[in-house]
Amino acid sequence: MTENPPPDSLTGILASLRERVMGVSESVLSTVDGLLVVADTDTVHPESVAALAAATLGVGRRMADTAGVGVLREVVARCGSGHVIVVAVGDRALLTVKGDDGLDLAAFQRESPATVEQLTKALASDVAH
Repeated sequence: MTENPPPDSLTGILASLRERVMGVSESVLSTVDGLLVVADTDTVHPESVAALAAATLGVGRRMADTAGVGVLREVVARCGSGHVIVVAVGDRALLTVKGDDGLDLAAFQRESPATVEQLTKALASDVAH
């Protein structure tokens, strides 16, 4: 993981989420078609996570559409020793978060909208330049 990245950089935004929410251990930002943008990881293979996140979001969106429950915001997988959460970042990016057993899911759900907004702005400004 990166030491003190600038808070407005993509890596800085990911690191900030890890610092603000207990239990967030790693995160990956990718495109909706599964290409890695940036990662804050130690143990996971970020390119693989990016590809799987795209598939997860695709299935989740299809389920939300079929069930008629509105636009998909996130997919949460509770696992034997933690969580994996895939969050839509606008229409073109995905945030995948790995959380340990102690993940504060309520804090994540409270903090993630601001993180998504920061990532959306950072991605938009990056494209504009």
